[in-house]
Amino acid sequence: MSVDEIKNNGKDKMEKCVAQLKKELATVRTGRANPLILDKITIDYYGAPTPLRQMAQVAVSEGTTLVITPFDKTIIKEIEKAIAKAELGITPNSDGICVRLTFPPLTEDRRKQLSKEVKAMGEAAKVAIRNVRRDMSDDVKKLEKAENMPEDAVKDAQNEVQKLTDKYIGIVDEVVSEKEKEVMTV
Repeated sequence: MSVDEIKNNGKDKMEKCVAQLKKELATVRTGRANPLILDKITIDYYGAPTPLRQMAQVAVSEGTTLVITPFDKTIIKEIEKAIAKAELGITPNSDGICVRLTFPPLTEDRRKQLSKEVKAMGEAAKVAIRNVRRDMSDDVKKLEKAENMPEDAVKDAQNEVQKLTDKYIGIVDEVVSEKEKEVMTV
């Protein structure tokens, strides 16, 4: 394994950490309706747990309402039960054709609580990135012993690992601050 391979592997892992963070943040409820909040909801459909978004068309109406129109109208009751069970803090309303989820404006306390959750998710992503850095540093040390690398080359490799880590931690900070602004916006 070369220094370049170590850097490329580390970069891929750090990108995955950022992608996972973005995926988690998409499920955090804000004042606006976001279909991604339904990603974790599954419905028992003929004995198989099936994601809600595969069984229905989800549209945003007026910015604060999600309209869920199932492809099979017989599962409306199941959809309502699954949404209630998911504890989104929103009561589903059904008219027999579709299910509506109206997002009430968030209270100040709830926004602050969500902001803390967003920061915690960001910190978890930073920890994951730092773990990748540690693994990369260990790989560089193993490479040093295996190939008798000069000290300068080892130092340069460690500096590059640190620069990569700083870059991705900066990206995490940006993503978290954007989501915080979104959560705190009334």
